[in-house]
Amino acid sequence: MKNTFSILFLISLLLMLNPLNTYAQFESEGFKQFNQERIDYNKSGMKILGGWAIGNMAWGGIMAGRTSGQTKAFHQMNVYWNSVNLIIAGLGYYSAVKEEPSSDFWETQKAQQQIEKVLLFNAGLDIAYVAGGLWLHERGQRLDNPELRGFGQSIMLQGAFLMSFDLIKFFIHNQHAQELPKILEHVQFNATGVALRWEF
Repeated sequence: MKNTFSILFLISLLLMLNPLNTYAQFESEGFKQFNQERIDYNKSGMKILGGWAIGNMAWGGIMAGRTSGQTKAFHQMNVYWNSVNLIIAGLGYYSAVKEEPSSDFWETQKAQQQIEKVLLFNAGLDIAYVAGGLWLHERGQRLDNPELRGFGQSIMLQGAFLMSFDLIKFFIHNQHAQELPKILEHVQFNATGVALRWEF
């Protein structure tokens, strides 16, 4: 009797663990589509950043040649700053294009958490940029240096844009993450593993 109970207990335990192990390896078209949407959001974001960079560089290049003093410094810094933005946008877009959408749950979860953390971290850096620009502008005021004032104004503008950009992207990705529980609703456990359950 005791041996029979032990065998039944082991069988029950194996049946309970089997779906969990299968779930860890589970691949679903739902997850693949979810990741593709995340990648598409990243592509769109990099296009926006690239467009902002090109616009600032073009306008800044024109105006820097037509102005002087503080205004000239403002446009010059816009060109310098956005040359870096353009490189970041290009690398980000290339990375998104090369990324293959995973159909694994754990990889999906990891990628989703990573993009949200990166965007929040970037938003924190953006606040530092704005603060740095403000400090530079104030220093230019104290030293009566128009170039420092112009540089400071530019950095405040660019930092404010990037902060808005990163926060909007964060909220879009965070909202997108709400779709994961809906995908999991179509997953059902049984004694042989995990299956998809679609209702029409």
